Formats: sequence, structure tokens, C-alpha cells
Amino acid sequence: MKNKRPGTVRIIGGKWRGTRLPVPDLPGLRPSGDRGRETLFNWLQHHIRGADCADLFAGSGVLGLEAASRGAASVTLIENSTRAATGIRESLLRLKADGVSVVETNALDWLAQCDPETLDIAFIDPPFGSGLETRAVDVLTAQGCIRSGGFVYIELARDTPAHAPGPEWEIVREKVIGEVRMQLLKKA
Repeated sequence: MKNKRPGTVRIIGGKWRGTRLPVPDLPGLRPSGDRGRETLFNWLQHHIRGADCADLFAGSGVLGLEAASRGAASVTLIENSTRAATGIRESLLRLKADGVSVVETNALDWLAQCDPETLDIAFIDPPFGSGLETRAVDVLTAQGCIRSGGFVYIELARDTPAHAPGPEWEIVREKVIGEVRMQLLKKA
């Protein structure tokens, strides 16, 4: 289902289901669509409750907020753009979101400081064509941020080759929806 109102994104499940949140009009900002998020959270339905998550390249924050809505224990939204981070903070106030924080910094810099085994799930959805998804997985892997059995979700442009993870990762799900290639990795 396409977003019916320009400039908004809708939480599709959990305690904030149906809530529309504003999305700033910024170049390259492309919130994950309803259909893709529904697929992703169906994949993660048995793993999201109680999980510690990071939404890298958060943009609108919709992936992290969807995780929080569905019971994640903690969500850290990492966003480099001041305007986008401000928009996310406004959404957090509106939702009265506990356990959710915004860090206004470069996602790769944040990952380089990530403590080992602190995350269960990381969402990586950078601007299409930036190549940041590969760099983010490389840094995340080198730092050991994801706990054993944890997941990394990667969203790419449809025509971008799927990420080829190292031996510590297993590709557990892949799907193409419209112009988006989705990939879910699990840490061994």
C-alpha cells in the first residue's frame, strides 16, 4: 500500500498502529514503504519483542519506531541530518516513546564506537546508491556490535547487487518489492 499522504509515514503495527508521523522534505529521504515494513516485521515477529535495536541512517525513523511499537526493549535512531533528527525527536515526544533515543551523528562513526554484542537487530537503510550499506555492515562486523543469533536488515535499490556478507553472516531472507531489494542477515 502506498503512503496516501505526502510528507507522512504510518506506523503499521503494535501499540502505535495507524499513527501518522510527519516526514521532512529532504533530498534522498525515502521512508520504507508499508508493504516492505510489513514483510520485514513478519520476518522478525518472533525476535523483535525485548530486542535492543539500532536504526542506522534513520531518516524518518520509521523502522526504529515500528520496532519500538512492536515491543523492542530499546531503539537507538542514528541520523546525520539535523532536520531529520529534529523531526524524529518531535515524533518521539508525540508518541511518548520510552526506550527510544536519537543520536545525531554519522552512522559509520557511531558504529565505530559501538560496544561488542550490544544489539540484537540493526536496520541499515541508507540513501540508495551511496554504498553505505556495505561499509556499515563491514564496520558493524568488525566492531562485533550484533549478538550471536542477531539480525541485520539491509534495504537497497532493486538494481543494486545483494550484499555478500562474510562467513559470520547467513542470508536468511531476501525479497524485491517494487524498487526495493530487502535482505535479512543472521549472525552465526
